[in-house]
Amino acid sequence: MEELLDRIAKCVEFGKINEKTPYPPTMKGQPGADELTLQALNEGIEPAVILQKGLIVGMERIGVKFKANQVFVPQVLMSAKAMGTAMNHLKKFFNDGSVQRKGTVIIGTVEGDLHDIGKNLVSMMVEGNGYEVIDLGVDVKAEKFVEALENHPDAFVCMSALLTTTMTNMEQINALLKAKKPDVKTFIGGAPVTAEFAKQIGVDYYTDGPQELVEILNKLSA
Repeated sequence: MEELLDRIAKCVEFGKINEKTPYPPTMKGQPGADELTLQALNEGIEPAVILQKGLIVGMERIGVKFKANQVFVPQVLMSAKAMGTAMNHLKKFFNDGSVQRKGTVIIGTVEGDLHDIGKNLVSMMVEGNGYEVIDLGVDVKAEKFVEALENHPDAFVCMSALLTTTMTNMEQINALLKAKKPDVKTFIGGAPVTAEFAKQIGVDYYTDGPQELVEILNKLSA
């Protein structure tokens, strides 16, 4: 069992989606996260064990590498695709409650901003580490963030911006969220955003990358 779980973790770490995909070249012709996850289920390995000891381990490894600038966005996206393919086999177990998520994360790019690459990368990394992600998309108005929090009152809320002209909208969104639920934990990120700005507008956390966000979420969810 441990060997199979390690193979799944390596497929996610190196972005091996399935047997047909040629990437990475060193794993060409080998089964990927798709086939190995299905094999693990057929062998009776608990879905929660596959998630925790296979898929999440792989995502944690690629996250650490990305944080250390040892890999770049394309490699992380391949890992996320491998993870997503494997997760398709596990979704029914989330729906029936046999596999529990670590928590829920609401995420969106704030009003006036249409950039989504960074947000999507964060979403993939967060979901790959065992959280349910409510992705509101781009150009998200404050009211939509508030509505999502009303529907998921225990969620963490993450706001993204790439433009200096839109990052100011984070203050209004954060104020409305805190008014609705004072103990909600809020996060901001994006190229123009800083820790000082987060403190200035009353946001709980600033993170400069998806792995740092995951590490904070894990501490808060423990």
